[in-house]
Amino acid sequence: FPCSKMVSKSGVRLPMSVRFLFQKVLEPFAKGDDDNFGLNSELLNSLPRGTTLVEYSSPNIAKKFHAGHLRSTIIGNFIANLKQSLGNNVIRMNYLGDWGMQFGLLGAGFKQFGCVEKLKDNPLQHLFEVYVKVNKEVEHSEDMKQAARDFFRQLEQHESQAVTLWQQFRELTVKEYQQVYKRLGVHFDIYSGESFHQDQAQEVVQELQRRGLLKVSEGTRVVDLSPEGDMTNVCTLLRSDGTTLYITRDIAAAISRRETHGFDEMIYVTDKSQENHFSQLFQILVTMGHSWAERCQHVSFGLVQGMKTRTGDVVFLEDVLDEARARMLHNMNQTSTSKELENPEDTAERVGISALIVQDFKGPLQGDYKFDWDRMLQARGDTGVFLQYTHARLCSVCFVVSYSHFVASAHTELPVAGSPQDVAQARLRLFRAARSVLANGMKILGITPVPKM
Repeated sequence: FPCSKMVSKSGVRLPMSVRFLFQKVLEPFAKGDDDNFGLNSELLNSLPRGTTLVEYSSPNIAKKFHAGHLRSTIIGNFIANLKQSLGNNVIRMNYLGDWGMQFGLLGAGFKQFGCVEKLKDNPLQHLFEVYVKVNKEVEHSEDMKQAARDFFRQLEQHESQAVTLWQQFRELTVKEYQQVYKRLGVHFDIYSGESFHQDQAQEVVQELQRRGLLKVSEGTRVVDLSPEGDMTNVCTLLRSDGTTLYITRDIAAAISRRETHGFDEMIYVTDKSQENHFSQLFQILVTMGHSWAERCQHVSFGLVQGMKTRTGDVVFLEDVLDEARARMLHNMNQTSTSKELENPEDTAERVGISALIVQDFKGPLQGDYKFDWDRMLQARGDTGVFLQYTHARLCSVCFVVSYSHFVASAHTELPVAGSPQDVAQARLRLFRAARSVLANGMKILGITPVPKM
């Protein structure tokens, strides 16, 4: 791979910038650093680096991991991987929905509909059933509504019986979530939650009060965000009974994270329905004098429509992953190469998850997209299955199908067999580098490459 004569196919000498690019692209080949190709380039040295905190996934405690949280998990994991590959110190945070009036409902509901034995046998399924029942009950029962308010107030006042029950719900849920994340190849540095900031949220309210920013509106405490100060755009931070809200705890959490981690930027990954929430959050933080809030960002996304399994409309992520694995294993069994695999079920799991991830990335970020099992598992086209198939072929010497649809032509244009030894070696290294680029790109997307399929 000589770099001294940078001349195009037509014989035209290339400009210095292009020559420099070619030289830097080809250098790792000469060093034999194929596995890290593209990750240690001098071309990335000018990028700013620092500490990035990414909050993503963030499901709700005492509920099974719903497929609706999948996009946040996939997109957030990609952002964290990308930032890390560019040299940033990345803190991956799962900020669990583990506080709020929903636990008033669940606590009150468990007292009426809960069963200790069922909670031990299948905790999240039972809690889901209780939550469905209590939500139906509050539609026509004022007593149940009051019981829910009372239970949440007991939580906020740290009454032992309520806190013990809540802790049990939380521990059971996190344990099950971790199993799902393991299947997805996702990990977090920190499991946090709204409950961590309940006391700090009250301190936020007091600080706003001292600054003269807290107003009274119909018994609640609000911050006036309207440009003219005429209360046409207010954000409620405290209910009339003195309990805090989601945004109150989010303000406290942001301040705590800045003090603890000293991040240079913080990225929240949630669906587009929370755009106004984060706009208000950042505005209140700046109003309180926290200029670093200008380096906070909300990455929003559209929803997934039509994600259903054969068993029904309520879709839990475990069910989706199980079905993706089963369908992929069925497809693989139709090919002869699958019989050579040591663990076909593990390969089917990885490829099925790859298909799920790639279909999500193909959907528009801001728009909703329709989930399609058949399209997702196609072996051709821009799919996760084809991506894994390409990588697997590149892991086998002299079998090259495509590298982003371009390596396919190299198979015929750059034959290895029958070529002079130096040329054959150069082409083999090129193909290994192509495999490395593909593998590293897949890993950034959150996909675990498979060597065979």
